[in-house]
Amino acid sequence: EVQLQASGGGLVQTGGSLRVSCAVSGVTRDSYIIGWFRQAPGKEREAVSCIRTSDGRIYYGESVKGRFSIASDNAKTTAYLQMDRLKPEDTGVYFCAKGGVNGYDSWGQGTQVTVSS
Repeated sequence: EVQLQASGGGLVQTGGSLRVSCAVSGVTRDSYIIGWFRQAPGKEREAVSCIRTSDGRIYYGESVKGRFSIASDNAKTTAYLQMDRLKPEDTGVYFCAKGGVNGYDSWGQGTQVTVSS
């Protein structure tokens, strides 16, 4: 059974930094995608960033380019999202998910990130 555990959220002031982590277990494929999404109250879920474990290919959403960076550990079982120069509009629940060519099929429980103005 695939499981994802997100952690590391919290409260930070505008301009501050946070790092959230996603621990992935139970994946049997060599190559998959770990993605980060966020959802603010009353808003649709937004894709933030993702990384492909086979070659490290990375995607960033336009709203976080230049401020966020994603990486995975050598074992490719944990993905980190470093969030710098945070803004109030970055507030939301951050979810990680595991996916592949057919989309995302497993989701973690989410971690709250709150950026105060």
